[in-house]
Amino acid sequence: MAEFESTIDTGSEAFRANRAEMLDWIARFRALEQKVRDISNGKKATFEKRGKLLPRERLALLLDPDSPFLEFSTLAGLAMHDDDGKENVFGGGLIAGIGRVAGTRCLIVASDSAIKGGTVAPMGLRKSLRAQEIARLNKLPVVNLVESGGANLLYQAEIFVDGGRGFCSQARLSAAGIPQVTVVHGSSTAGGAYQPGLSDYTVMVRGKAKVFLAGPPLLKAATGEIASDEELGGAEMHATVSGVADFIAEDDADGIRLAREIVGRLGWDAGKAAADAPDFAEPRYDPEELLGFVPVDYRKPYDVREVVARVVDGSDFLDFKAGYGPGTVCLQAAIHGLPCAIIGNNGPIDARGAAKAAQFIQLMCQSGTPIVYLQNTTGYMVGTEAEQSGIVKHGSKMIQAVANATVPQITLHIGASFGAGHYGMCGRAYDPRFVFAWPNNRIAVMGGQQAARVMSIVTEEKMARAGQQADPAFLEAMEAKIVERMDGESTALYATARLWDDGIIDPRNSRTVLGYCLAVCRDAERRQLNANTFGVARM
Repeated sequence: MAEFESTIDTGSEAFRANRAEMLDWIARFRALEQKVRDISNGKKATFEKRGKLLPRERLALLLDPDSPFLEFSTLAGLAMHDDDGKENVFGGGLIAGIGRVAGTRCLIVASDSAIKGGTVAPMGLRKSLRAQEIARLNKLPVVNLVESGGANLLYQAEIFVDGGRGFCSQARLSAAGIPQVTVVHGSSTAGGAYQPGLSDYTVMVRGKAKVFLAGPPLLKAATGEIASDEELGGAEMHATVSGVADFIAEDDADGIRLAREIVGRLGWDAGKAAADAPDFAEPRYDPEELLGFVPVDYRKPYDVREVVARVVDGSDFLDFKAGYGPGTVCLQAAIHGLPCAIIGNNGPIDARGAAKAAQFIQLMCQSGTPIVYLQNTTGYMVGTEAEQSGIVKHGSKMIQAVANATVPQITLHIGASFGAGHYGMCGRAYDPRFVFAWPNNRIAVMGGQQAARVMSIVTEEKMARAGQQADPAFLEAMEAKIVERMDGESTALYATARLWDDGIIDPRNSRTVLGYCLAVCRDAERRQLNANTFGVARM
């Protein structure tokens, strides 16, 4: 097979303009992420006075030195509830991601107790539930670093019912054979008391951890009984009287040391280290060039193979049915030495492209090859010719294949994600293992201008049936309002705030992120869990 030869002119004015615009989008989301860290780290003096480590200091101690940490949903809840999307940016009030602990890849969730006391906001709850789902799908041990004031009562109606799903997930993870290690660094009270109670291993920090269903004020109000924090739920009481704590730590650092020792003794990745570093060649084309040839404007076309050539090993791939349904690109390649399939878009998905993708997905399931979707689609083709060619029938085949695929699927939004194309290219509702987005991503039922024109035509026709003529100025104003609203509701920041993805990434990091996720999926596929009936009960 002939090697792919890039046709990108890196010296062109269009390349320079695209690069500048993409860098601007990257700077915007990075600045918001920095706001979250600045707000949290700004409480360092307070934490030091209490004899505590900051949440991100705890995380840094937990992770193996110089090992990567793939953080999820850094901007969860952006511009929602108490997060104003400008100065007060909270990241959902917790930190979640995958990293190595004592040589074992773990799903880690840490309360960001330096932000509003670690209280749980609605999108913070969804973020933690998504983290549990990632742990379940990828068979990852879970480490929780807990210090939380519990649910934000101002939003209890959006938290209380689904909050029980977190406890349910904990019980099911344990029953599935996925261990959970929790370090309680501070308060974990009321409903939050069940988090350490439902964990398989619980560490509490002496003099700092507080775990009880009702604190002293509530207890006095409800029963008249007077008791101290330590009597009700201190670490020493739970370690020697109630049995809720399995280990007692002297301080935050000691609690992290115990967590690392517990994970190290799980034997989770014993004998598998050699398989984590397969040989591979770097791409022949520089990933830095992704910033210049990919236009931020989804209406400007480009060949998705140019993206692939800067992501996969050796820029080498096998192009399946290249001349059939060419708007849908189906490739076989490898990333970091791990075989994968890639489905991308070079235009709308037509009937032939949908049928090709459906066949390709089934072939990949037959060979056990994970699938990566590079989403940049305005949707399925419409029109008389499209309908007569069976777009509904063939589009349905593609959706059925995506929905029922038996291999891990990973989605990366790199441009538009409109209409049913969002579904056919494995959007969030189709449960891909991981979903990430570039900052230029757009998700909506259709583009804002297209939606505005549709509504204008509908209004004109409705008025015509009533014997009236629509005022052009009214229609123009209506269209402008629709465009403004839909464009605002389709941005990457809007999507990531609502956890429609697992986070926005710099396009230049696509190879690293996809390679890491493929390695996590590979480990999950080969791991056998030791399930039990009800999960490990605290005796």
